[in-house]
Amino acid sequence: MASEVNADYLDHLNPPQREGVINTEGPTMLIAGAGSGKTRVLTYRIAHLMKYHNVDPFHIMALTFTNKAAREMRERIETIVGDEARNLYMGTFHSVFARILRAEAARLGYPSNFTIYDTDDSKTLIRQIVKEMNLDDKLYKPGVVLNRISAAKNRLISWQEYLNNPIYAEDDSANMRPEMGQVYKNYALRCFNADAMDFDDLLFNTNILFQENPDVLNKYQQRIHYLLIDEFQDTNISQYQITKRLAAVRENIAVVGDDAQSIYAFRGADIQNILNFERDYPDLKIIKLEQNYRSTKTIVNAANSVILKNKAQLPKSVWTDNEDGDLIELIKATSDNEEGKLIASSIFETKMQTQSPNTDFAILYRTNSQSRAMEEALRRNNLKYRVVGGLSFYQRKEIKDLISYLRFIVNPNDEQAMRRSINLPKRGIGPGTIEKLVVASAEYEKPLWHIMENAVNYIGGRGGNQVMEYVTLIKSFRLTAEKKDAYDTAALVAKNTGILKELYADKTIEGMSRYENVQELLNAIKEFTDDAEREDKSLSAFLQEVTLLTDEDRNEQSEDTITLMTIHMAKGLEFNYVYIVGMEEDLFPSQMMLSSRADLEEERRLFYVAITRAKKGLTLSYALNRYRYGRLKACEPSRFLEEIDAQYVKINKKFGSTAPLSSAEIYVTKNFVSNLKKDVNNRKFASAPKHQPSPDFKPSDISSLAEGMKVEHPKFGFGEVKVIDTDGANKKAKVFFEKHGEKTLLLSFAKLRIVE
Repeated sequence: MASEVNADYLDHLNPPQREGVINTEGPTMLIAGAGSGKTRVLTYRIAHLMKYHNVDPFHIMALTFTNKAAREMRERIETIVGDEARNLYMGTFHSVFARILRAEAARLGYPSNFTIYDTDDSKTLIRQIVKEMNLDDKLYKPGVVLNRISAAKNRLISWQEYLNNPIYAEDDSANMRPEMGQVYKNYALRCFNADAMDFDDLLFNTNILFQENPDVLNKYQQRIHYLLIDEFQDTNISQYQITKRLAAVRENIAVVGDDAQSIYAFRGADIQNILNFERDYPDLKIIKLEQNYRSTKTIVNAANSVILKNKAQLPKSVWTDNEDGDLIELIKATSDNEEGKLIASSIFETKMQTQSPNTDFAILYRTNSQSRAMEEALRRNNLKYRVVGGLSFYQRKEIKDLISYLRFIVNPNDEQAMRRSINLPKRGIGPGTIEKLVVASAEYEKPLWHIMENAVNYIGGRGGNQVMEYVTLIKSFRLTAEKKDAYDTAALVAKNTGILKELYADKTIEGMSRYENVQELLNAIKEFTDDAEREDKSLSAFLQEVTLLTDEDRNEQSEDTITLMTIHMAKGLEFNYVYIVGMEEDLFPSQMMLSSRADLEEERRLFYVAITRAKKGLTLSYALNRYRYGRLKACEPSRFLEEIDAQYVKINKKFGSTAPLSSAEIYVTKNFVSNLKKDVNNRKFASAPKHQPSPDFKPSDISSLAEGMKVEHPKFGFGEVKVIDTDGANKKAKVFFEKHGEKTLLLSFAKLRIVE
């Protein structure tokens, strides 16, 4: 029996992990707490299927969310089972299903060499459509439109269904975008005519493929005997429907995830997939991985105390055998600039004390704009850093320029690639000529490439002749691509188009940098073709790999630098020392995530993810004032700070604000929660309506004012006097108002009516 097999790799697993590896049959859900070794379990489960159940790797599909995760898993499996691991159906959802779509493209009316549009391509096309439809580009912003279309596709709503649904029409009209459905239609048809799919289409069209072609679905159901899904809490409706169909025959589906780390609702992820998984599989076996191997007891327990506040969750109790570790430090700053200085000072001191490299440190924030103050402070302290999530290498202009040529060589109906490459370097083909080509393609209902091959007949004149010269150049490149690999083709394109020559001639610092970037792209293509394990070294294969790179894959660290990133980008990573900055109300939680319990609970899960990135040390910080949207704004501490059990936090006096302390702000850990109460008072009562004074309102003689009296204030309304302070020249009173919280009033100026 499998459970009796004695394998070395099984000896390194705890009992729940071992159970997750050896119980391979039927539907299984591994609820994996942060740092609980889920990747190891998933890896060993696949290896166990191959080594001790003799399952052919061609019958196993493993889906991840990053190429990096898939690559690491495959390498681990290879150490156990050998080269056979290369035959697994393993990769990201998008890469695995793109592979299936290329094999079955004809069923959907696509060629197998269809182009995959990245986000920039999609936005460019939407911008063109909005202009052609004479719509207001301020209302129909490309990002907003693309998000709307993406959300529809993730819910498997086609443009036909969208146009015929009165609810969507009403919603779009309310948002002053009544033509959204027509934009969606035009966008979908233009992609189809260009033989192109965007990222969402790779999933949307896979669903259509399986739904409309039962024979194709049956083929893959018979081929895939075991289906494994990593980070299941991040799946959307489209992804879940595909996997549910694939697993329908044998139901050997194993999902690994943590509902407490579901933070991608804005991308379409549906937490209900993991919360309701048992509903679809009544015979589900649930295994809980609750031992954390990453963080100290303090960090684990603090994270638990926060996530317990969520109502929608799967019950589990994460624990660790690691050391207690240091208390979580809380830093209070007067401003965002001071916050940056204090964080940089703290990092510098920790580096000196522990002799830690920069790579041990990460600064996490809710929004990208928060990096400015951090970057300035780190530079002043000569601390090397990198910002993750900036402009990636493959998004640089010179890189996209050359790649547009490569894309058009592979797919001559790719309108976006044509638009970008046809006049690069300049060959006298202006926007007017390009529009004539596109219009002619639509008017004569002919493929774009056909129009271009016969441009003299369709658009005539000098422009037609220049287009024909460009077509001749592309045809020569296509002949090379048919015989040579990706590198030989790309090197020829870079040389013969004049791109390299033009960049080399620019001797400015920026020009030299752009030239080096193109050379680096050629190096990357050379590395791709030199890979001995890679069977397909074609230009098409390279373009697909580049297009499907995830953010995580693009941002692998190679230098000794401190990492700055948003919390969303940090998921799946770990660092010895983590700084979570900007712990302020309306920033974290975001003011856009306070309208519903579901949104607030997602923000709390985001905070949980941030906390659990830390292994040894965790520091939280907030500022009393922050520049936002060009104005200095007073801030209150985040409600999430109150939710951490006080026993795990200490307020860092050394790095705390230099501002005078109020009586409530005492730097002692045991009073951590109460220390925050005064700061959060304004937040709790910020939405109170303006008070209308009583008709008989008249300020009273306050010489007899005493503690416990009920009073009325013309602005703050009714309250109770809590403390009378007679020290000093000015007599003060602390009054707790029903709708505005505690206020300290200078009695010589305050207008109070004594009620009783």
